[in-house]
Amino acid sequence: MRAVTDTTRTPLAGTPSLLRAINDRAALELLLANGPLSRTQIGSLTGLSKPTASQLLARLESAGLVEPVGTTAGGPGPNAQLYQVNPASGYVAGLDVTPTRVKVAVADITGRTLAELTAPTKGWPAAETVERTAAAVAETVRQAGLPADCLREVVIGVPGALDPSTGKLRYAPHLPGWHSPRLTADLECALGTSVSVENDVNLAAIAEQSFGAAQGCEDFVLLWAEEGIGAAIVIAGRLHRGFTGGAGEVGYMPVPGAPLIHKPRRRNSGGFQELAGAPAVLALAQEHGLAAAGAGEAIALALATPGAGDRFLETLAERLAIGLAVIVAVVDPELVVISGGIPTAGGDRLRELVQDTLAQISIPRPEVRSSSVPGSPVLHGALQRALATAREAVFSTH
Repeated sequence: MRAVTDTTRTPLAGTPSLLRAINDRAALELLLANGPLSRTQIGSLTGLSKPTASQLLARLESAGLVEPVGTTAGGPGPNAQLYQVNPASGYVAGLDVTPTRVKVAVADITGRTLAELTAPTKGWPAAETVERTAAAVAETVRQAGLPADCLREVVIGVPGALDPSTGKLRYAPHLPGWHSPRLTADLECALGTSVSVENDVNLAAIAEQSFGAAQGCEDFVLLWAEEGIGAAIVIAGRLHRGFTGGAGEVGYMPVPGAPLIHKPRRRNSGGFQELAGAPAVLALAQEHGLAAAGAGEAIALALATPGAGDRFLETLAERLAIGLAVIVAVVDPELVVISGGIPTAGGDRLRELVQDTLAQISIPRPEVRSSSVPGSPVLHGALQRALATAREAVFSTH
């Protein structure tokens, strides 16, 4: 029987259309990373000839993906036209959700943040969570001066994890209204675009890897210490989520010095959380005679109080190092990044104490760095993930 040729298959490697797509994507990535570039600069960076670079730019401009923006100046010869990625070729939103508020940011395809909004959630009926979240996003889009249907991707960071087998949010009983198995579908319907729900600490790790303390590092752990304790694990450059999405829920991890909690999911508590979460930090401060209203305030007071403050910080560092010692013994990362309100308040002093204590009690001795992402690492990570998805869609369909 005569063989039948399938004319609908993806073009084979090396065909002109595939090579054009590869060159176009390379040029767009260069423009995103390096700002406005001339035809000659793009040709030099990609290895393309001037005619090919000209055709590439004409193709991308026709597709609305790049736009001319000024010219070079000051050099010999005529000024050259500069090009940049067209910011209007796509828009995304990132959300950072906590039990008390929803923070929203909208950015264009270049990553420039156009508007931010914080919506307090006190008094929100659980049944209206999706509707009110969508309203907060819509208001942020309006403040950015964009049309209502402009978003290509929305990524939402929550203090929990979606179980991939059920679609339900786990480890987050403190987030009423976020536990429907149809959560993602309902959000997509309300927002009118693609939506991803991701663990907040995982998103903080994405931000650190993109432009923070973990740039260039492919094996690291991010420990988040605030009201709760969590971790993100990056192996070979990729987030490790685990079979049920719960990798990094180390607040529930039994550790020396903390009470053993039975049925921690039901009680929403665990060993490490009882040792180094914000309530434990406040209790520790009181034991050392440091009166404060919150964990961050207690740490700031300790930094300014020789003697009692030093002893408090050393004990807190030891508690954080105990949990980290368990994690690094299993993962053996190159780097540990500490983030969240507690490490931020402790600054370099607390980081150094954690580093020194971890080196004394653990065989793996990864470097410990403080977060270097400004503002909300979760919100930045949500935008980075949304941008990666939107760029893949926008840059691949012209």
